[in-house]
Amino acid sequence: MAQSVYHLFRDTVQSRSQRTAAQYKEDGEWKSQTWGEFAAISDRASAGLVALGIEPKDRVSIMATTALEWAHADMGILGAGATTVPIYHSSTEEDAEYILNNSGARLVIVDENAQAEKIRAIRSQIPNVIKLIVMEAGAAKEDDWEMSWETFLKTGEEKLGEVSDIVDQRASGLTADDVLTLIYTSGTTGVPKGTVLTHDCMLYEAEAINKVGIIHGEDVQYMFLPLAHVFAKVMEVAWIGTGHVMAFWEGDQKKIVDNLAEVRPTMMAAVPRIYEKVHASVVSKIEARTGIGGAIAKWGIAKGEEVGRRMLAGEKVDDFSWKLAKKLVFSKVGAQLHERFGGRLRFFISGGAPLGRDLGAFFQQVGVTICEGYGLTETSAATCVNLPSNIKLGTVGVPLPGTQVRIADDGEILIKGRGVMKGYWKMPEETAKAIDEDGWFYTGDIGEIDQDGFVRITDRKKDIIITAGGKNVAPQKIENALKSKSPLISQVIVHGDKRKYLSALLTVDPDALESWANEKKISSGAFDYSVVSQKQEVRAEVQRVVDLVNEDLARFETIKKFSILDHDFEIGDQLTPKLSVKRKHCNEKYKSIFDGMYDA
Repeated sequence: MAQSVYHLFRDTVQSRSQRTAAQYKEDGEWKSQTWGEFAAISDRASAGLVALGIEPKDRVSIMATTALEWAHADMGILGAGATTVPIYHSSTEEDAEYILNNSGARLVIVDENAQAEKIRAIRSQIPNVIKLIVMEAGAAKEDDWEMSWETFLKTGEEKLGEVSDIVDQRASGLTADDVLTLIYTSGTTGVPKGTVLTHDCMLYEAEAINKVGIIHGEDVQYMFLPLAHVFAKVMEVAWIGTGHVMAFWEGDQKKIVDNLAEVRPTMMAAVPRIYEKVHASVVSKIEARTGIGGAIAKWGIAKGEEVGRRMLAGEKVDDFSWKLAKKLVFSKVGAQLHERFGGRLRFFISGGAPLGRDLGAFFQQVGVTICEGYGLTETSAATCVNLPSNIKLGTVGVPLPGTQVRIADDGEILIKGRGVMKGYWKMPEETAKAIDEDGWFYTGDIGEIDQDGFVRITDRKKDIIITAGGKNVAPQKIENALKSKSPLISQVIVHGDKRKYLSALLTVDPDALESWANEKKISSGAFDYSVVSQKQEVRAEVQRVVDLVNEDLARFETIKKFSILDHDFEIGDQLTPKLSVKRKHCNEKYKSIFDGMYDA
């Protein structure tokens, strides 16, 4: 076993020096970088940090969007014997100030001037930070406190000229128990907590991924997830552990599908919102079709939804009408999706939030493999996963080798193993609440384990709604059902704690809304989301979907009233960087709207 994640990286560099490590787009063309070239840059970054006064175990922060340079900086930090402290690209000045001061970070690396401006604005409030490094060409001020990435790498090159083995010296001191990274929780329920993940936490993940064989050295992975998040972090470690190719996105969500067709990945990790948008796009196009072809396509989709419900109930479906629907509709949809994804995709990995059961059934029906997994920042992300050859819909798979999972008396999922964090940075009381004396981490998730060992998540413990009538309701189940029934519905928050009935706040997808409004001829002139979203025709369509979902729910679970916002949710406000809804924040932000649905 490697003594650190950095040594795992060096082992891959040694064995695959001339093989492609990464692909990235520059000036409109895809370019490649070998493992040897990658290591040369990270060595310069490591030596540069040493030259600037970074000591072993110091914290160095990265505030940048996902790109190859992020990985260069990350490996550079580890090579200097230091600890990486990522900050989300969407973070505010206040967020950055808190994380930098709480972690005691001594240096900050940012990717562009916009991020540099955030750090410059709080310079007087972050006395521990000795240097700001800016990657964007021409954006750095090049003064006593600020330096460009190019100058930084030149500084490292000069240091290597003076002490050629400086990186080896620093790296030799790393151990499995050293802190690899401090990943701060989003802070949606209070003060952000720095999750302490050691090198051993991620070495375990690399070993477990290797044991189950889900990723191998010949894969091409497409990466767009924020590398500041633990889900992307574990995918980064899987990359350097297996030595496959990582293709980095262009930095624009609208270009993801185009990138997939160009890169032709064999695997990709994403959050459920991405799959929801793909599904919505497919359904929207089918609903817009006319004539006999459109009628057949719509019949097929409806048949698929019916079959999906029966499959999830444990029923085997193999009747003639389903065979016909697969042949006439689902096989064609699947072929089109595979082509859009580049034609080589073996599987997707879904994590970060629950994948709706209906959504999972749809992708299985069209022949697109989605391996849903489960984990938290505190458990190094990958705790359970469905494998491509062994998927059980509605579950997050079985625990990875070496991880123990059990269900507490109140239904809470408990996790134990090497992947569990060492604690929260400078928060011993919070750590004691989260991890008991026997090493069991209390996840805050409610779930169950079936007879085959598959784990099923039913909801977040803190999200459970207890109505005025004393009924317990899992809101995520209802929210996912609503989103899966219509391409129009973008986000949903089910509300009703201590209320007489449930209500919901919804947003509609801008692209789907514009297409739907044009088809229904309810919009004229330039499309205005705030106006069209409030049209009576839109409300009637959402009401139809709510009624459809309500039919499958117990009476106390049904949505009695709903409101449609005149704006969609945005990252940094209502959404976290991994596109999860900030439930507590939204309940407070839209309190007057929720109260209005109960005033009568």
